[in-house]
Amino acid sequence: MGDHKFYMDLAIQLAESVIGQTSPNPAVGCVVVKNGQILGMGPHLKAGEPHAEVNALKQAGEKAEGADLYVTLEPCSHTGRTPPCADLIIEKKISRVFIAGLDPNPIVTGNGVAKLRDAGISVEYGLCEKQAEELNKFYFHFMKTRKPFITLKTAVTFDGKTAASSGDSKWITSSDARYDVHRYRHRHDAILVGITTVIQDNPHLTTRLPQGGKNPIRIVLDTYLKIPIESNLLNDNAAPTIIVCGKHANEKKRISIEEKGVKVKKMPTEEIEIESLLNWLGTEKILSVFVEGGSTVHSSFIDSGLFQEIVMYMAPKLLNDREGMPAFAGLPKRLITDSIHLAFKSVERIGQDIKLIAEPTERGE
Repeated sequence: MGDHKFYMDLAIQLAESVIGQTSPNPAVGCVVVKNGQILGMGPHLKAGEPHAEVNALKQAGEKAEGADLYVTLEPCSHTGRTPPCADLIIEKKISRVFIAGLDPNPIVTGNGVAKLRDAGISVEYGLCEKQAEELNKFYFHFMKTRKPFITLKTAVTFDGKTAASSGDSKWITSSDARYDVHRYRHRHDAILVGITTVIQDNPHLTTRLPQGGKNPIRIVLDTYLKIPIESNLLNDNAAPTIIVCGKHANEKKRISIEEKGVKVKKMPTEEIEIESLLNWLGTEKILSVFVEGGSTVHSSFIDSGLFQEIVMYMAPKLLNDREGMPAFAGLPKRLITDSIHLAFKSVERIGQDIKLIAEPTERGE
């Protein structure tokens, strides 16, 4: 089991290295081993390009016959933009296949395993399954719900404020924490803010990492199309941008925005309903959304019960401002028992700040 785990851990590391660049496909890693020697390994680099198994088997070449193959997700058995990986594994006469977890895609799940076993290949799955599912949590969530995975991000002072009563909010956290935020932007398909953030900060909402990084699709919730026509999001051409508005938004403004090459999605209701929005984003194959809005936007997701994770950066600062803006400002609650229950996933120090990650859970867990 020790050797098996070692090779699967290596496959997981390969998959982790490409998170953010394979969507709408999952991030997958593969390692081919024979007689204690690694013959080939590789991740799936990008949707439409060869899968991890193909890259690893190409490296292994003719030596792959009789080898073991370790892969983080069940090999596909159908023809999509690329041929079935299960067929290639059979063709290369692999002896044993170790799979971390089954693919939740209904056209794949169990079929890849069945095809390999029917060909006489020994198949085991479940090794490092939780790790493999965590690294593809966006993909797993989307396949189960057909909605994107929602990450709410906020930065607060030690007394829970995101801005002073004057509206000033730069910078609450350190540069280390802000760098970490850009890693999240790189990994998510989309980033979402409210119109207040756009008007106040005129952001670009791009990913700024030392090596560049992938810019997410930019989404702005703007019920009445108040976005300034000169704003960076409408003019910098840095990433695809979607302005979401209600059905009564100004039609002339919509035309002006779309003339700039920016998409306007008019919802069928006067106000933007979060569940309807997520259903539509699902049809657009957006698997994950990083919400960097203010307290009102965050609370709209929380009140709807439509979020999967909260990432909070807490700075060692006391604002001590009674009128300061809280991280969340949702519907009034009369009793503590009305609280939304969370479970902490991790707590770590980043620079001088603390990063907390939590997810919703059932009461009493």
